[in-house]
Amino acid sequence: MRILVTGGAGFIGSQLLRHLVTSYPNYTIVCADSLTYASDYTLIADLEGYANYTFVKLDITELSAVKDLFESHRFTHVIHLAAESHVDNSIKAPLAFAKTNVLGTLNLLEGARTSNENQACLFYHISTDEVFGSLGETSSFFENTAYAPRSPYSASKASSDHFVRAYGETYDLPYIISNCSNNYGPGQHNEKLIPTVISSVLNNEPIPVYGTGANIRDWLYVKDHVRAIDTILHHGQVKETYCIGGDAELSNLELVHLLVDEVDRQLGNVLGASKGLISFVEDRKGHDFRYAIDHSKLTGDLGWKPITSLEKGLETTVSWYLNRAK
Repeated sequence: MRILVTGGAGFIGSQLLRHLVTSYPNYTIVCADSLTYASDYTLIADLEGYANYTFVKLDITELSAVKDLFESHRFTHVIHLAAESHVDNSIKAPLAFAKTNVLGTLNLLEGARTSNENQACLFYHISTDEVFGSLGETSSFFENTAYAPRSPYSASKASSDHFVRAYGETYDLPYIISNCSNNYGPGQHNEKLIPTVISSVLNNEPIPVYGTGANIRDWLYVKDHVRAIDTILHHGQVKETYCIGGDAELSNLELVHLLVDEVDRQLGNVLGASKGLISFVEDRKGHDFRYAIDHSKLTGDLGWKPITSLEKGLETTVSWYLNRAK
């Protein structure tokens, strides 16, 4: 395989990239990343020593550069992770999200469509459960759930999903899409909820919680997600969609309480001592109430399931951030 991984210096991408490079020495792996504020090159810097790996600084919104990359490497597979992903930022600057997530995806699809005359390039598009909109207190998202995005971020991802499927139908480009729940783990950018809570406790600063903290999310440990991507890449069916969930559904406030307890425990504080830092702030505009993923298709067809408990995942994540802060 000759695999292009976009967004490989990001949170999920860096974990996936390390897994692919070290697990498959006979594959050729190219990482393309523009190294925005949300990237962290230090997470993948040591991979430069591997013979099967190359890093390319690339902006996927520049079509000529994307096409040159595809022409140079003749990829057999693309794993597309590069995206603007912070919902709050999408509310402030929606056009930037459309440019990267929609136009950038289109450019990659063009590269995949036109670069290999004799061998089609499989386009594996990593998406989000947010494209499905908001759930009530019951039910879950499935692969055939109707799209109902409610933020500029989720609308941009929904649009990119639709373009991937359109290229599959119009140009017979082989593709796979997966929609995952909220990822967490070591190396996540500090703008996300879990790193924000850890940093707030460390610095004795207010822990911001939107509204009443009642909004519910399903949490997926990043290494479980990487295993799912690997499984789908090697065994998934072309032109199929797979939902990836963590079986760890709880409210934002419940998560914050668990997380604060874990940080206090690892710091040697009195358990719960930092809960007084919790500060309820004005709710996010268009804040979806609940996400929940049913991954029974992925489990039944390909045998994947999440194996990291939320408690263990949070313990490992907190330990990583505390060690980095030393």
